[in-house]
Formats: sequence, structure tokens, C-alpha cells
Amino acid sequence: MDVTLAAGGAWTDPACPVARTVDLIGDRWSLLIIRDAMDGSTTFTEFHQQLGIARNILTDRLRKLVEHGILDKGAADDGRRQTYRLTEAGQDLFTAVVALRQWGERHAFAPDEPHSVLVDDQGRELPELHPLGQDGTPLSVAASHVRKTA
Repeated sequence: MDVTLAAGGAWTDPACPVARTVDLIGDRWSLLIIRDAMDGSTTFTEFHQQLGIARNILTDRLRKLVEHGILDKGAADDGRRQTYRLTEAGQDLFTAVVALRQWGERHAFAPDEPHSVLVDDQGRELPELHPLGQDGTPLSVAASHVRKTA
């Protein structure tokens, strides 16, 4: 996977995984494209119709997601269109997207405000994600810290 930034770009904080991830996929449109790819969108037209994004911005974000190894680009069965599929790295963002979704469910909606719900194959809502320590105990901000590199 190519994780370099475009020419002239620089990492926000080269030693921080959060900053590097945000540099790669942290803009609104990239995350929504990834979300829609997880929901089955594969073509430019599908992404465009789902998101209502300007064509030039969609073209740019799809190109960047392919360059950074988040999406693979290939030819559709009819050979006339390009398709986009999540790579292993793109699929690996599922937990992060679920965490963002669950945060939004808790903090971005009024208590009785309707919103979409992510369910498993049996139609059950996904349980709330919680980070666990090596021994299985729940972790919190207060029970963890960042070890900086030298």
C-alpha cells in the first residue's frame, strides 16, 4: 500500500497514527465514500447519486483513495465503466466507521430523533464498541496514554 502524501504534502504529525490516518482519509467526502463502499456502492455513478458530491471532487477523492490503497479500481463486467472496491486496508476501516457511527448515535442526534441503524446479518443492532486492555478489562481515556517515540 502506498501511504505517501501527494507531491508537496507533509504529514500533520509524522509519528502520530491518528494524525497520519486523518491526513489519508479524514476529510468528509473520503469517509463518506468509504462508508458507501462498505454499503455496496462500486461505481462513480452510485457514489455520485448517493452523496450528491460535485463530480470533480468525487473524481479527486476516488483517485486519492486508490493511490493510498484504500480502494482498488477495475473495469466493470461490461468493460465500459470503472468499479471501486475496498482493499484489505479499506475493509480494515470498518471498526473505525462503526466507532464514528456509534459516537454519532450518542452525540449527534436528539434522544428521539430517527436515524439509520447498523445491523448484523440477523437484523440485530451491533453492540457498542469498547476498547479493552490486554487482560480484557475496559479501557478509558483515564486508563491509557500515548507513549511517544524518541
